[in-house]
Formats: sequence, structure tokens, C-alpha cells
Amino acid sequence: MSSQETPEENLPAEQAADKNGEVAVPGEKHPFADPGLPPHEHRIQDIDERAAKRSERTVALLFTVSMLSTIGFIAAFVAIPVDKSVYIWPLGHISALNFALGMTLGSALFCIGAGAVHWARTLMSDVELVDERHAIEATPEVKAKVMEDFRQGAKDSALGRRKLIRNTMFGALALFPLSGVVLLRDLGPLPEDKLRHTLWAKGKLLVNMNTDEPLRPSDIAVGSLTFAKPEGLEEHDHGFQTEIAKAALMIVRIQPDDIKDKRELEWSHEGIVAYSKICTHVGCPVSLYEQQTHHVLCPCHQSTFDLSDGARVIFGPAGHALPQLRIGVNDEGYLEALSDFEEPVGPSFWERG
Repeated sequence: MSSQETPEENLPAEQAADKNGEVAVPGEKHPFADPGLPPHEHRIQDIDERAAKRSERTVALLFTVSMLSTIGFIAAFVAIPVDKSVYIWPLGHISALNFALGMTLGSALFCIGAGAVHWARTLMSDVELVDERHAIEATPEVKAKVMEDFRQGAKDSALGRRKLIRNTMFGALALFPLSGVVLLRDLGPLPEDKLRHTLWAKGKLLVNMNTDEPLRPSDIAVGSLTFAKPEGLEEHDHGFQTEIAKAALMIVRIQPDDIKDKRELEWSHEGIVAYSKICTHVGCPVSLYEQQTHHVLCPCHQSTFDLSDGARVIFGPAGHALPQLRIGVNDEGYLEALSDFEEPVGPSFWERG
């Protein structure tokens, strides 16, 4: 027989006690009688205020140790060198920094948890509360009872009366998140202004990426696409990948009459324009050029830029135009940069503003 078919007189709510208040026993009339609750046993803290005070001081001590451990975590992170090692039996030689961070962070977490458990087990009310089953939809009376139970629970927790516990708990919980904030510093060095500058500077020659030779204006045909790098940057250099990811250049020759943007025309040389090859969406290399429309396409997410109109975005998720490099010709007839990019290349970043 399912619970829906069980007669109402056999439900626990109907058989908790008889008219005299005695607990019903299982039988033919009540096969599922409620055995009732065991007698409540008072804790020593419930009857002895001195014992309650000792428990309060214990909980406060645990929260205080948590605060000291958090401060120790921050101090160890700042003061202990990364390469320092210590001998810990039976672990052997281990990193002093890792050992200190693990011990202090573990102590901070453990003391918060132990303090909360000891508080609940010794000072908060442990009286069993019985509530009859009710409909899923709460009635106004039930809502009022819930709020009354909540107020009673707050009162039983003694949070307002046990100010020492309350204040030390708030202190422990407020200080502990600082450990995570300090750990953020270990994600790596701050970028400072490195993302705003490239190897391009006044007088740097434009070197063909394929031939590794400086470029002359005659080397750039109308409608062609050429990739260039700064003079002095070689593939065997230690930081080549880092620098080329910012300095990679895309050179196109357009008829001057077809250039719509005034600044683009001023920063070009005889229709030769130089733009960053790094897409402003997620940093993919832009490499697909359409000669008739002067559009260049990023193959990753199809961001499209108009190189005849300041490389503005005409399609796709890129957030801003490709930065242009101001170029000219030196006394020997080679193309050279007249400055660095005047804005950061590539995708946006927090410090860009």
C-alpha cells in the first residue's frame, strides 16, 4: 500500500499520543506509532555559567588563533624567500615557503571550523524541536511561525549576548579572505607599461619577415600584402616570440586617392600603410587581404578591417581598429618607423583604460 493510500488514522501525526498525553505504542490500532523523543539531558554549560564562560573563551581563542594564522600566512608570503628550504622530519627537505603557507592557511581554516562547531555543541540551544508535517504551500500562520523560530534560534545562539565570540568570529572571517587576495599577487609580475610599447621606435627599419632584408618602397607593389618586423629582432633571440607578438607588422600599398582617412594618409608613404598584424579581438594574426576592397580578415573569428579607412572594424567581434605605425623613408631609401605605435596593439586589457 502506498503512502497516499494509508488511512489518515494510521499516519504518525494522528498517533503521537493518547488523551492522557502518553506516547502510543505499536498495535492493531497504531501499527506505526511515534516512539517519541528521548528525555532531554542538560549540558553542563546549560546549568553552570562558569562552564559556559569557559566554552566562550575557548571559542574566542580558536577564532583569535585563526586571525593570527592569517596574519602569519601574509607575513610568510612576504618574508620567506622562494628558494629557501628546511628539513622537516619525516618529510625531509621541503620548501620553507610552501610549508609555512600550508600550515598557517590550514590553521586559519581549522580554527574557524573548530570554533563554530564548539560554539554550536556547547553554547547554542540543543533542545529538540518537533514540527508536524504541513502542506507545501505555506500559510500566513506558518510564515509567522518560521519567523518566530528564526528569532528564537537567533536568541538561542546568544550571538548578541556573547559579544566576545561574536567579535572574534567576525574578525576571523574578515581577515581570512586576505589570504586569497595575497595569493593573487603570485599569479605573475604586473604588466606595468610593457603592453603599451613595442620594439618599434624612430629610425627602426622595416625588415621583410620572409627575406630578412630591409624594405624599400619599390619592394611593395600596389595590392600586395607584406609582413615585416623591427630591425634587430632575430628568430633565435630569447624573447623573440614575446616581442613579435606585439611588433608584427602588416604592410599594404594603396593608391593614395583610395585612402579615406586623413591621418592614415599622413602616416603613410606614397600610399604604403603599415598596420599591426595582431587582431584586436583575441590577438590572432591577421593575414587575409582582399585587394579590390582593401579589407583584411582575421581567420580566427572573421573580424574584418578596412585598411583604406583607418583599419576600422566593419564586421566581427573586434573591439577597435588596428593600430597604425607612422612610417617614412631614410636617407638610404629604406622604409623606417617614425615612432612606436601610439596606442597598445592587440586585444584590450584592464590597464588600457
